[in-house]
Amino acid sequence: MTADIPGLRLDRRTALVVTGAAATALTVAACDSYGTNEAASTAPQGGGPGQQQSGELATTSEVPVGGGVVKGDTIITQATAGNFQAFSNVCTHLGCKVNAPADGTMVCPCHNSVFGLDGSVQSGPAGRPLDSRGIRVEGDRIFSA
Repeated sequence: MTADIPGLRLDRRTALVVTGAAATALTVAACDSYGTNEAASTAPQGGGPGQQQSGELATTSEVPVGGGVVKGDTIITQATAGNFQAFSNVCTHLGCKVNAPADGTMVCPCHNSVFGLDGSVQSGPAGRPLDSRGIRVEGDRIFSA
């Protein structure tokens, strides 16, 4: 089967290759701009009284000693007083969201992997610790690093 276009003659295979290449180019162009948001990048930083500053995850009072909190896709823990750590809340087994810390552990509801407040695997099937996140504590505020 062939397609006749004035001045151009394409067989079916060539037409499919050209169409596939065009679709790939459009996908690459769309992905190249994915996630860019000029308005967000030029917005003023910080906030007024009672508002969290940009990059602020939590206040130290929100994170109980011997426990933790989930803030977005981050779990912040405080195993002992003043020892704050942060981790991705995505289980390293199959990518399910780990539950908020309770009774000194974090449990993945999909397959019951259990993680300690330091992100370590207490029981599987997860084979590696939760991914660590960088944070810094300034006074009573916790920021992403």
